[in-house]
Amino acid sequence: MGCVERNRRRGSWSLAGAAALCALVALVPPAARAALLGSCAIVVIAPGKMVPDGAIATLGSAQPGGAAALARVTANSLICVVLGLLDCFRVSAPAPSGFTAYPSGGDAGVTFSTSYRIDGGSGIGGSVQTEVLNGTHTVAVDLAAARASGVFPAGSYRAQVTVLCE
Repeated sequence: MGCVERNRRRGSWSLAGAAALCALVALVPPAARAALLGSCAIVVIAPGKMVPDGAIATLGSAQPGGAAALARVTANSLICVVLGLLDCFRVSAPAPSGFTAYPSGGDAGVTFSTSYRIDGGSGIGGSVQTEVLNGTHTVAVDLAAARASGVFPAGSYRAQVTVLCE
């Protein structure tokens, strides 16, 4: 996403102001530009663990015995500090489209949903983008997989949720 589009999406500045700022930033050498515009680093701290519910129709990390995946998100943007912006980066964790590994028939009629919590806060729907301030944040991600009918076949399942910081 380009500089003008990124700032227009936020609604933080007028289009003319964003274009002027982007033109100024374009004159800055690449290494300094990266420091000025900022970065958002994501480090996985711990993988999650999905367990079945009593009916074996849902696998989820929020089930008793399950565990949310944990990631450390570090947002850093000098331009956000200088201009006093609060919404330079947004975090989300959309649901995957399928399992990355599953036993025969384990992927039939399955829907996925995610939710996440930032720094121990309330649960947020996985596709919802949440603004984060500069600094380091802990993101806990829960994943659930539900079958339309029947039970999950016995075996090993694996899914991957991608945490985004944009």
